[in-house]
Formats: sequence, structure tokens, C-alpha cells
Amino acid sequence: MPQPIWQKSSFSGGGEGECVQLAEATPAGRIHLRESDRPYEIATAAPRALAGLLGAIKSGVVEGRAR
Repeated sequence: MPQPIWQKSSFSGGGEGECVQLAEATPAGRIHLRESDRPYEIATAAPRALAGLLGAIKSGVVEGRAR
């Protein structure tokens, strides 16, 4: 199985531990999402579902929580 090619979000911070990364999943039609400081924890979603999540975050419906 080919390794995903990860792309850093343009909105990610400058530090190595502050990067949201996306990659095309195999089979095509899905998207992998991960935090760079936890590279083995990968969420996979359909593009439409991910767009809905990002829209909810941007609108304030979903808020980030610090650990």
C-alpha cells in the first residue's frame, strides 16, 4: 500500500508541533487528517463530511479545547 503524501495546512502555525496535515486516502475519495505531533493518530473522512466539520469549526459551532 502506498504511503500517504501529507500536506500541511496553510493555517497551521510555524512550529513543528502545531501543524494540521491532510492526505488523500487509498482508495480515493476519502481524506486523512492528522496532527503533526501525533502522526500515528489519523482520522479518515469523506470530503463532504470534512467540509461540514470545518464549516462548523469556522462558524463557532464546534470549539477547540486545549488539553
